[in-house]
Amino acid sequence: MPQIIPIRDLKNTAEISELCRRSNEPVFVTKNGYGDMVIMSMETYEKMSYMNEIYSKIAQGEQSIKENKTLTAEDSLNILREENDIQG
Repeated sequence: MPQIIPIRDLKNTAEISELCRRSNEPVFVTKNGYGDMVIMSMETYEKMSYMNEIYSKIAQGEQSIKENKTLTAEDSLNILREENDIQG
């Protein structure tokens, strides 16, 4: 469940830091009852960035399949062998 805190709670930096580390997800900060910003631990940020990179690569792969820009495994290996001068 997402953590939501009012902006005035940001004064308690040590508590907020601990909350971010414990929750392992973004903490939403409200101002006057409306969403204002999101904070998170470095670990959570790095995980989210990593997952976004994976999703992006999956989307690129799916686009390549739609555009029929794929190779068989055998063709891929042959290209790698030629590029690296490997007999096989």
